[in-house]
Amino acid sequence: MTGNERISVVMPVHNALPHLDAAVRSILDQTHRDFEFVIYDDASTDGSTEQLREWARRDARILLFEGERNLGPVGSSANVVEHSTAPLVARMDADDVCSPERLTRQLELLRGRPEVGVVGTLFEVIDDRGRVIRGPEIWRLGRRTPFVPFAHGAMLFRRTVFDQAGGYRREAEFWEDQDLVVRMAAVADVLVIPLPLYRVRQWTKSTRVASSRERVENAVDLMYRAVARLERGEGYDDLLFNDPGPARVDPRVFISAGSIVLWAGGRPRLFGRLLKRGRLKLEMRTLTALVWTAWAALYPSSLRTFLGILLRARNLRTRNKIPRPTPVRWSPPVKKIDD
Repeated sequence: MTGNERISVVMPVHNALPHLDAAVRSILDQTHRDFEFVIYDDASTDGSTEQLREWARRDARILLFEGERNLGPVGSSANVVEHSTAPLVARMDADDVCSPERLTRQLELLRGRPEVGVVGTLFEVIDDRGRVIRGPEIWRLGRRTPFVPFAHGAMLFRRTVFDQAGGYRREAEFWEDQDLVVRMAAVADVLVIPLPLYRVRQWTKSTRVASSRERVENAVDLMYRAVARLERGEGYDDLLFNDPGPARVDPRVFISAGSIVLWAGGRPRLFGRLLKRGRLKLEMRTLTALVWTAWAALYPSSLRTFLGILLRARNLRTRNKIPRPTPVRWSPPVKKIDD
């Protein structure tokens, strides 16, 4: 492996038990084995710190850094990248798992292609027990959309592209990966491997679920307003730095918040919250949110079944357009930054 192909796998951790071991093991068992595994423990209080010390003792590839105060999702993400030393950085989340060939396949797409700055991969959703409960969203690759089609932990990027884009921004808390990838796509090409080489775990102790409800709602509303700008081919930096935000939020916020609980096997109870804080209008967006939140509260199991059928139908319509495993180039509807 050449110097330009060295990899740092980076993983921030905060109270990741009992799924931490599975995440660490899925990285250490990669078919591509030559990497440093940089882990930042963000002041965990559940025993994760002691578990990570044991892993670091057993495998020399692990570089463990321990924080004394909690930096949160954006601060810990930035911190762990800062501690990495390789020109290629692979992100990993502490409650997810990835396929053994993930790094190998991503590295292959970067070799000899300096125009490519980011390689992501589709993902499946698993529950608390590790069972697959939702398949990959292949359909997202068949249309132009501002939403990044891969999970935060499923991407590998060039450190130079990350730095040129400006890294993580605290103002995009809870959607810092969406904001980062959009800006990296303005610097270099973004490729997506249309195979589920990554698995995102939905459980009731995820960062969004454990955080302040109003704080998350405001953050996700800001994301939707930023995405609306992207759909018009416009920037959104003024929203991040100058806009105080509305008193009421996009109705889709409550679908986003409820989806985590729903796919974790729970019963989201957000209908009243939607009526209280939602920016309700006579439009399909509001109607969808009202139906979704009511359905999720009353009959969560049937909603999960319906959404699974809808996903399969969307994927079938797209499958012939996406010749797997050929990578797909993704870009949001914004202009590329000239060098």
